[in-house]
Amino acid sequence: MTPYPPAQRQDIVEDIHGHRVADPYRWLEDADSAETAEWRAAQDRLFHETMDALPGRDALRARLLELLGAGSVGSPVWRGERRFFTRRGADQEHPVLYTADPDGSERVLVDPIALDPDGTTTLDGWQPDKEGRLLAYKVSTGGDEESLLYVIDVATGDRVEGPIDRARYSSVAWLPGGEAYYYARRLPARDVPEGEEQYHRRVYLHRVGTEPDADDVLIFGEGLDKTNYYGVGVSRDGRWLTVSASQGTAPRNDLWIADLTASSAEAPALRPVQEGVDASTGVHVGRDGRAYVFTDRDAPRSRLCVADPSDLSYGTWRDLVPQDPEAVLTDFAILDDLERPVLLAGWTRHAISEITVHDLASGERLGTVPTPGLGSIGGIIERPEGGHEAWFGYTDNVTPSSVLRYDARTGETTLWASAPGTVDVPEIETRQLAYTSRDGTEVRMIVASRPGLTGPRPAILYGYGGFNISLTPSYSASILAWVEAGGVYAVANLRGGSEEGEEWHRAGMRDRKQNVFDDFHAAAEKLVADGLTTPSQLAISGGSNGGLLVGAALTQRPDLYRAVVCSAPLLDMVRYERFGLGQTWNDEYGTADDPEEFGWLIGYSPYHHVHPGTAYPAVLFTTFGSDTRVDPLHARKLCAALQHATTSDAPILLRDEAEVGHAARSVTRSADLMADTLTFLAAQTGLTLNDELTHGLIAG
Repeated sequence: MTPYPPAQRQDIVEDIHGHRVADPYRWLEDADSAETAEWRAAQDRLFHETMDALPGRDALRARLLELLGAGSVGSPVWRGERRFFTRRGADQEHPVLYTADPDGSERVLVDPIALDPDGTTTLDGWQPDKEGRLLAYKVSTGGDEESLLYVIDVATGDRVEGPIDRARYSSVAWLPGGEAYYYARRLPARDVPEGEEQYHRRVYLHRVGTEPDADDVLIFGEGLDKTNYYGVGVSRDGRWLTVSASQGTAPRNDLWIADLTASSAEAPALRPVQEGVDASTGVHVGRDGRAYVFTDRDAPRSRLCVADPSDLSYGTWRDLVPQDPEAVLTDFAILDDLERPVLLAGWTRHAISEITVHDLASGERLGTVPTPGLGSIGGIIERPEGGHEAWFGYTDNVTPSSVLRYDARTGETTLWASAPGTVDVPEIETRQLAYTSRDGTEVRMIVASRPGLTGPRPAILYGYGGFNISLTPSYSASILAWVEAGGVYAVANLRGGSEEGEEWHRAGMRDRKQNVFDDFHAAAEKLVADGLTTPSQLAISGGSNGGLLVGAALTQRPDLYRAVVCSAPLLDMVRYERFGLGQTWNDEYGTADDPEEFGWLIGYSPYHHVHPGTAYPAVLFTTFGSDTRVDPLHARKLCAALQHATTSDAPILLRDEAEVGHAARSVTRSADLMADTLTFLAAQTGLTLNDELTHGLIAG
């Protein structure tokens, strides 16, 4: 292989809380410098020189596009007899937002490709008003996620207003009549300190058709933490306004409620429901006038309570659906057009979804909602005016997204809408394994392979382990293509996620972050011990916080892994807060400004645990030029450090992609990325890919 591009090692050593911390590649933090540009160009040439010679990539990409051709469909959001939903056809690059009129005819409302034929514009969110006459939606371009907010007339499709900028991550809560809505917006850059443009949100009341900068009414947020995210909600009758605030991604929030009949929409008398409590709580005021309180307060697996919205002091909350000892409560819906109104409760039990049926008045469990298999359920949707039906999304390892309808009168579940594409899905076998982590904790993972496959195989182990995010079964073109080719694919439900509730999350954050890495190492050792793979055939993959996971894994146990895909990663944990949205994550990781928390971070920070003379596994870093969450500098710095230090001949490569960001992207770009990463891992683990497309790609 061609020698690695030269990378200057600077003699930068800082004293941080009494620790001498070297940072030889700090110059790579500056993406716009001539030196960095030259280094990136050389890395790009090396990437193509190595990857373009690998067999099977074109056929694999074609197969991935076939599998992605299943498309997708979203659950309906109802406003009277009109419904709104997203769908992506087999030949479409992005999901398209549609409405279906009462006569059943469908119309396109927002098509990202019509807005931008280059495919770099994505639909970030949408919310119809309470009558279904107006629709607010958000789009961003080039992957920057800096949402622009628009409002259109649903009947005509004409734009009513917009763009309103600085609306990233904002919810929209319409008042009845569609004349105004509450939303969150960042302050203008001129009004915040330099470098803090990503923060400083406020809640505003906006009247449709007015000038937001001049006429919006400030409702909430002045003087509160700069990293706060805000959520807003208005009850269907327009009486109750709720405002929540969370400091960055902290697993707790403050919550307020206002009676808009006792105060004006412009000056709501917000009173606290929860302040300064280490718990996450939300309130929904139902059609029956009761406040439904969804909370993990004193219930780490969550519970649903009821109370009077005019008095939401903690002592008044009454359990309706108590905490389950094993399953995590995730969602609920109310079906009240019945002789005996019921409540549907969504759960995940060891990462597998289920729905139970309860008496709405007492919470008594009455039964379960039939579901197709061991999979994942999306949000449970009811009609705002009530009814006897509910809709929910469903997927599993071999089932593209579909929408199911539950009829509480008959107790039956039927298919409402399936993904529009037709695909030949390979036969795979999935099973859930339990294993023991380093400290004795039982952890689970789901393993997929072809039926009857024996002997150790090339394998990919995937994980995330953070931010209370659960990895549940879902249709994945990359998993299916890898397994179809004869490989093994495992997804580990590590601590730090939400698979077992908030205690599971907290067992993998802050000073306990090493538990996540230990869980991951133990998963790898379980795959080897069970004869499913060997260290020389085992690859690991992760992105974002999962990129941190595999970065720590490869620096802690380079002997255990043959190849690594590290995507959009956090890797310099000493300086992560200085870039992107880093300051919103210090509750999850800790802050280097605090001596004790700095100790946690430096203890595992991958960039600071690269040791010259070590035979590191093959690594492919994937970065995205418009990523405004995790700066690509992390991958650049660790890439340079590993290329300098490694003694192995396994390649360490950087794939840098422009005009895309941290998350959503077009189907074509997704297929390109998956083809590159899987081809890289196949070459390193010994999975032989055919040069011609067949549905039986052969493993060597």
